[in-house]
Amino acid sequence: MPTYEYRCNACKNEFEEFQSITAPALRKCPACGKLKLERLIGTGSAVMFKGGGFYETDYRSESYKKAAKADAEASKSSSESSAKSESKSDSKPDSKPANKTETKHDAKLTKKGA
Repeated sequence: MPTYEYRCNACKNEFEEFQSITAPALRKCPACGKLKLERLIGTGSAVMFKGGGFYETDYRSESYKKAAKADAEASKSSSESSAKSESKSDSKPDSKPANKTETKHDAKLTKKGA
């Protein structure tokens, strides 16, 4: 049951009333007794999930779910291809480094012994 806000146009008294949705709007002001009561339009309240088992990610949009699935598949395929390339490089004894171009940064690291 929602809480409605009311204001009296005669005495400017403002209050909240807990009513059923089907209940008619109040007309008589409880402070001054005049029939100048007006129901105000409020902002409403947000949906609140209480208790365990409700998570923010339970209600994601379909576009988000599709993008997440595509990302997961892309990372899976890239990890499989890197695993295959590692197994190929492990099977061949290679005395030369795979990367022929050495940057200045790489040269500094090798000189320091890192």
